[in-house]
Amino acid sequence: MEGARHLKRTRGDVVYDTVIFIILTLVFLVVAYPLYFVIISSFSDPVAVAGGKVVFYPIDITLDGYKEVFKSKEVVRGFMNSLLYTAVGVAVNLGVTIPTSYALSRKDFPLNKPITFFYILTMFVSGGMMPTYLVVRDTGLLNTMWALILPGALGVYNMIVARTFFTTTIPSELMEAAKLDGCGNTRFFFYIVMPLSGAITAILFLYYGVGHWNSYFSALIYITDRAKFPLQLELRNILLQNSVNMSSRVLTEAELAEKERLEALKEMMKYSLIIISSIPVLIIYPFVQKHFVKGVMIGSVKG
Repeated sequence: MEGARHLKRTRGDVVYDTVIFIILTLVFLVVAYPLYFVIISSFSDPVAVAGGKVVFYPIDITLDGYKEVFKSKEVVRGFMNSLLYTAVGVAVNLGVTIPTSYALSRKDFPLNKPITFFYILTMFVSGGMMPTYLVVRDTGLLNTMWALILPGALGVYNMIVARTFFTTTIPSELMEAAKLDGCGNTRFFFYIVMPLSGAITAILFLYYGVGHWNSYFSALIYITDRAKFPLQLELRNILLQNSVNMSSRVLTEAELAEKERLEALKEMMKYSLIIISSIPVLIIYPFVQKHFVKGVMIGSVKG
């Protein structure tokens, strides 16, 4: 055994490891460079960015892009709105998905198969945008935070992943032993199942959180009060406003120069907006990274 642990590496092993290292390095560069380019472009002179001069390092470092983004209070307000919508939305999602998934994972629940089939059916058959809008309107959710949260309270794919996690991780013998000690279903769920479900909870937290944070289409449909706009919708409006500035009449030479400057600044703002909207996800991801692979593999490979 001791000798097997110290087997001499062959030339083929070295070549194989070298090739894999080179391939993974190239893949890393392909994936990482766009993010690096966005970062350096957000700090570079807008004219240099628009002219394609920014490639490997920032040129004429400036914060003009960030200053333009935060000039209006709507961006800060949208940022706070998105934080609120994401926090409340994730709480609702977890509060619905985890108990539902656990209930459907129980073999002693007689309706688990038909109810699971009903959920899966909704992945293939949908009423469409107009019927959904009418339901939201008739239930009084229009122009409220709940219009962005309640219609998607349970993600079927996430429910299936969580159900598979409970099926493969929580053995039925554990429930039987708990019953012998006088533990009921509710107590078993909160005191035994939940402490053992950190991995899948972290995965659902990340999936739902990123979904809420990046969502803007639902707000575009259901929210009309700008004071309630999320960040993504505010950023979209800012870019659209910049794209139509000074374009409805013949421009003087001075106005043309100003327009070119604004167009260059608009390109720079795009990168600044990407960085601003990505900060919360970049902060959260390291805390759930250790659970990510475990949770995804259990839910996908054994499902």
